Amino acid sequence: VMGFEFWMLALCALLLLVLGLLSFLWLDSDLTLLRAAWMGQCPEQALADKVVWITGASSGIGEELAFQLSKLGVCLVLSARRGQELERVKRRCLENGNLKEKDILVLPLDLADTSSHDIATKTVLQEFGRIDILVNNGGIVHASLFENTNLDVFKVLIEVNYFGTVSLTKCVLPHMMERKQGKIVVMNSLVGIVPNPLCSGYIASKFALRGFVGALRTELFDYPGIRLSTICPGHVHSNIFQNFITGEFTKTRLPEIPLFMMETSRCVQLILVSLANDLEEVWIANQPVLLRAYVWQYVPFRDWILQGCYGKYISKALGITWYV
Repeated sequence: VMGFEFWMLALCALLLLVLGLLSFLWLDSDLTLLRAAWMGQCPEQALADKVVWITGASSGIGEELAFQLSKLGVCLVLSARRGQELERVKRRCLENGNLKEKDILVLPLDLADTSSHDIATKTVLQEFGRIDILVNNGGIVHASLFENTNLDVFKVLIEVNYFGTVSLTKCVLPHMMERKQGKIVVMNSLVGIVPNPLCSGYIASKFALRGFVGALRTELFDYPGIRLSTICPGHVHSNIFQNFITGEFTKTRLPEIPLFMMETSRCVQLILVSLANDLEEVWIANQPVLLRAYVWQYVPFRDWILQGCYGKYISKALGITWYV
């Protein structure tokens, strides 16, 4: 009898494991974010009346984030280099959101021009009196083999993606420390955890940002009201494929690769859940991209076989010759 009970329990445990693995294949976010989406605070309550500053707000995730936040009754600061596109995003928010003209500030900003960040911060504070959430979303991407990439490309990627974020954070942080509250969000990427080929400079900047956020979090131990979040999306439908720079520093438009792209609206919905629940790091991606991140992070021998196949697949899709 005891033997029968043991095997029945073992069978039940195995079935639960199989069901758990099968259900995981339907997920599009990590387990912590999934739990927050089911049981945590809803963005409509947690983010209402906040002043949110978004960089890279002229397209893609930044634009969609501004659009969805406009429905929650926040005050928005929209920043990017292209002022005309920011005005278009502002009109979209006013036409479809719950905001008035006075609730949105269009503030053109070049992340590489760090000397302008302090003035921009003072402008926001003069307009709204506070900054509750800073979303460091702006950045640039490149697509080229390392051996074919000009060193200046690496410098610009670091200046924009890393130093630009660090500089703006440094300007905003003293204000948050004075108030002893605020949220600083860094839009990273799953390639900041699982490296991909053909964008070594971009990935290096994302790895640097992940380390920066982790170190800054330890320094803010005495400021529990200041929350730092790293958002790591996978492949998302956006204008990112239209704005790549090559190894020779020219802009190029690449074809969208069929890499299980997530809709931008869904990605932003999950980002808002993360913001509402002060999650430190979240992964957002369709399968099997999310599963690959888990394998890379938690399986000791990594996924070196898949990594090589994946790299050659991307190279072929982009028409870039792999190493011989």
